[in-house]
Amino acid sequence: MGIREFPNGTARGKTITIGMRRSPDVSPRRLSDISPQLRQLKYLVVDEAIKEDLKWSRSVEDLTSASVGLTSIEERILRITGYYGYQPWAASYKRDEHSRESPAPAEAQMQAGVEGSGRGNRCCWKCSVTQLKKFFWGVAVVLGVCSSWSGSTQLAKLTFKKFDAPFTLTWFATNWNFLFFPLYYIGHVFKSAEKQSPKQRYRECCRFFGDNGLTMKVFFTKAAPFGVLWTLTNYLYLHAIKKINTTDVSVLFCCNKAFVFLLSWIVLRDRFMGVRIVAAILAIAGIVMMTYADGFHSHSVIGIALVVGSASMSALYKVLFKLLLGSAKFGEAALFLSVLSVFNVLFITCIPVILYFTKVEYWSSFDVIPWGNLCGFSILLLTFNILLNFGIAITYPTLISLGIVLSVPVNAIVDHYTSEIVFNSVRVIAIVIIGLGFLLLLLPEEWDVWLMKLLTRLKVRKKEEIPEGNGDIVSGLQSKSRRTRPSMSSFAH
Repeated sequence: MGIREFPNGTARGKTITIGMRRSPDVSPRRLSDISPQLRQLKYLVVDEAIKEDLKWSRSVEDLTSASVGLTSIEERILRITGYYGYQPWAASYKRDEHSRESPAPAEAQMQAGVEGSGRGNRCCWKCSVTQLKKFFWGVAVVLGVCSSWSGSTQLAKLTFKKFDAPFTLTWFATNWNFLFFPLYYIGHVFKSAEKQSPKQRYRECCRFFGDNGLTMKVFFTKAAPFGVLWTLTNYLYLHAIKKINTTDVSVLFCCNKAFVFLLSWIVLRDRFMGVRIVAAILAIAGIVMMTYADGFHSHSVIGIALVVGSASMSALYKVLFKLLLGSAKFGEAALFLSVLSVFNVLFITCIPVILYFTKVEYWSSFDVIPWGNLCGFSILLLTFNILLNFGIAITYPTLISLGIVLSVPVNAIVDHYTSEIVFNSVRVIAIVIIGLGFLLLLLPEEWDVWLMKLLTRLKVRKKEEIPEGNGDIVSGLQSKSRRTRPSMSSFAH
């Protein structure tokens, strides 16, 4: 009947549909004629492995599946033998008709692939546009950081010609930090979908200081130390401008990145990176060469020591902030900087008064004070801090750091035309070494992995190009030989 039987009662061979290859007009036998075979088929068991091999065979499917609606083995055999009009030899025609009605699977896959590629192209286009916008915003932020930092430095140098009071200038500029949180709240109102009142936003940002918010204990233990470090950083930087030129001050302050790495490695147990150790060594070597460029005069040595101290205070500020407070969101950072201005007003105001009456920083009258320079310096410094803290929301952090490095050539050009600075070979080499060290510190932690991936891709491309080039050479030689054969035969004739 088309199924080979074995002595043990199990079907171990594939189905042979010889009995089904009969003309459709031949009538099948009666049920009583095949009753002995039916009794044997009741005890027929098909192995699972055979089922897997014969899963596309309609005869075994009808024998083993229970979802076809047949209630007995007899009805299944009658369907196989054609008793109910089932003609297995016509299945190929049905498949052909079905293939004509429905599209081919290959064509459907091609259509799905075209649709998927279209969606992928649209996603890639959106990603590229987003990255392009972020890059252009980054260029704008870099120019803003560079111009505000170099502009504040040059304006401070110009202010000291009429108003020789670096600590008072530091105190005056720090008071402008109070505008951080109001400016942040204005941006929150325009950008956020859920509008909050200033009090609600303030309470939400106060959670950064702890569950109890900004208490007096938190103010003195967490805000006050950073207020002192902020004041020392700016005062030492401004006091150094009085001693040395702005180019040396700006390039030496770039060493704070190396100090941040060293302190993070020691205090925070950050990941050790050999390239950053090299960058720190380059920064220290640049400091020594910068000191040597002026001949180790006391005036220049004091100025360089002040800048290095300012860079160290800045690095200590950043590392302690990460150690004690962790990472802060934009609103929390804005509130923290505004709190520093409150600390400056309450506890630092007495120092400029003491310096005035002791005539350490003395001016004859308030009319002599260049208020335009003071306000301009404070606005530029506020702009620089805003871009430095909030520019990460619209661009990459690496681009923001590049603005500090670009301020060095800007200050060098200004100093070349406004002061008597001498750019000898030692000073130029020192500037290049410190700048190189700063750029090495901007490398991400996984830069070596990315570099290895890039090198492996280049090697794979070269290996793919070499066989193609060899194939072109071989094909060219074959075509050339084909062209030369007729000519040789013609010579033979």
